[in-house]
Amino acid sequence: MARAGMRAVGLDIGGTKTHGVVLGEDGTILAQVRESTRPGADGVVATAQLVFEALARQSGGTLECRVGVGVPGLVDGERGILRHAVNLGVNGDDLPLRDLLSARLGLEVVVENDVNAAALAATTLVGADDVVYLSVGTGLAAGLVVDGRLRRGEHGAAGEIGHLPVDPAGEACGCGQTGCLETIASGRALARAWPTPGGPPAAALFAAAAAGDPAAVTVRDRFCWGVASAVRALGLTIDPERIVLGGGVAEVGEPLREQVVRQLRTLGEGSPFLASLGLADRLSIVPLHYPVAAVGAALVAAR
Repeated sequence: MARAGMRAVGLDIGGTKTHGVVLGEDGTILAQVRESTRPGADGVVATAQLVFEALARQSGGTLECRVGVGVPGLVDGERGILRHAVNLGVNGDDLPLRDLLSARLGLEVVVENDVNAAALAATTLVGADDVVYLSVGTGLAAGLVVDGRLRRGEHGAAGEIGHLPVDPAGEACGCGQTGCLETIASGRALARAWPTPGGPPAAALFAAAAAGDPAAVTVRDRFCWGVASAVRALGLTIDPERIVLGGGVAEVGEPLREQVVRQLRTLGEGSPFLASLGLADRLSIVPLHYPVAAVGAALVAAR
């Protein structure tokens, strides 16, 4: 039996860090741990075990509950299979991540795409059942919750908004297309446009723009136009009740939301139809340092 008040464990396995949480029945984070992710299949499993054991120590003993795992890449949730998780060093053959972790931890494990998991946590943050979670991280992707249920799509590609082409004269995208939103509005694109040694490029860019650096303002505005364009596309296709910004770049916080809102209002100036949708009013941002993907993974397990 789970310890009283304990609901589930969530592990967010990223290419750089693995973040684990123990989630209480009321949604409270009872314990959390971060460790550097070791690459490759063996490294991913070993890191997950390390984080789980640290969570157990923080929680005062054995954790006897389901474990949810959020990972980048294509996930077959029914079989617990992970494929094409390049950032984790997992290429080629399908990786039976659920079974490997379950055997290592001795508990039932549920595996989900990390952005999808974060979308579930976003629904609890904003108190709505129709929510789009837009992750502005290394790449750009969305998790879709429609009527309280995740929408994964026929091939698990629902929400791959980053690969929507918007600029025929733009840069080549890693997906093989040209001028995708991800080449404009992602952490990778921002680092190319505003290289910053020794610190997060997004924080440096927004600080320089706020200080009036004209080059920084130009880069910031194009970046936020890209994010706003993703919000517009999601609004026009999904028409969700709420849209929540998250991901590594969202650690910039409220200045990012404010600039995306400004770009959305500009997009609506020439279109009474678009303005009438009120997309800017539906937009919020994940609270600073809130482990949305790890909490979402725990919610996946709790379901």
